[in-house]
Amino acid sequence: MRTALTIVGARPQFIKAAVVSRALRAQPGVREVLVHTGQHYDDNMSRVFFEELEIPEPDYHLGIGGGTHGQNTGRMLEALEEVLLQERPDWVLVYGDTDSTLAGALAAAKLHIPVAHVEAGLRSFNRRMPEEINRVLTDHVSDLLFAPTEVAVRNLLREGIPSEKIHLVGDVMYDAALYYGEKAERESQVLRRLGLVPKGYVLATLHRAENTDDPERLRVVLQALAQVNKEVPVVLPVHPRTRKRAEAFGLDHLLGEVLAIEPVGYLDMVMLEKNARVIATDSGGVQKEAFFHRVPCVTLREETEWVELVELGWNRLCPPRDPASIVDYLLHDWTGGEATPYGTGHAGSAIAAHLLPGLGGSGGEL
Repeated sequence: MRTALTIVGARPQFIKAAVVSRALRAQPGVREVLVHTGQHYDDNMSRVFFEELEIPEPDYHLGIGGGTHGQNTGRMLEALEEVLLQERPDWVLVYGDTDSTLAGALAAAKLHIPVAHVEAGLRSFNRRMPEEINRVLTDHVSDLLFAPTEVAVRNLLREGIPSEKIHLVGDVMYDAALYYGEKAERESQVLRRLGLVPKGYVLATLHRAENTDDPERLRVVLQALAQVNKEVPVVLPVHPRTRKRAEAFGLDHLLGEVLAIEPVGYLDMVMLEKNARVIATDSGGVQKEAFFHRVPCVTLREETEWVELVELGWNRLCPPRDPASIVDYLLHDWTGGEATPYGTGHAGSAIAAHLLPGLGGSGGEL
């Protein structure tokens, strides 16, 4: 029996890991150990997602979260090292670009355990973003890099990473959109519960420090959403960081001018995304999910890792400098071009096939 150890800590990672875990657990002779760092630790950000995504309970729950980037990464490194020494896995899988990703990759690399990075090669080229630091460092200590797009492959090659380490597999989030989109249609009641009609509302998400920790940027976004809400209902699942900062900056009254709700589970979020007229977000994952469901997206950032979406016309960058520009984008309808830059929806099985030789299985090149 060979062992793959999966490290997750944040909601987007739960979704990605669910896809790969399903493929790995279908293989004989492969054991997966699931480690949850605790980076997202409330029920709506963790437990509910595991239930809805049909992910087994974590074998280890480290309970680390709520601190600064340095505190989180350091504590995770220490705790993960203990787990890795106990389990001695054949592979460590890390996902995306969070503190959990970097801590897992560093802990494994220093113990000479092979690291596989799912969603490798993304670049915003903005080193002020903690996520950019995490993803660059993780890519350079990983042994297998699973790139979702051709652009990601080119980024890795440009940085001197050997081509034999890089595999273009497509995007596991597209796998998830196809699989869980159908499940959401069957099980989610969020539209009825909130009194929403399909294509009759704007969905917004806001959580990045660059927007929430800057009182002026946060004011601009919340004022814009409040103004849009006068013409089209705005649904805003409020991230704990956003609510805390809004209260600290005296902006929480603006939350009362939109339909501000608690964070929702994954299936409800999928339904809200699929049926929105347009989405405003600073999340990387939500940008892609909007595209998968062919919903226009306004990205409240200076740049995006998902440049394909901008080129196709489905995504428009709108840095939060003044409310009027955000309002203008959100109230004008548009659609983009057709393309499939993220694969065919079989990224999970492709990743499992590349890992299986090292896990004693019969996988190989697809």
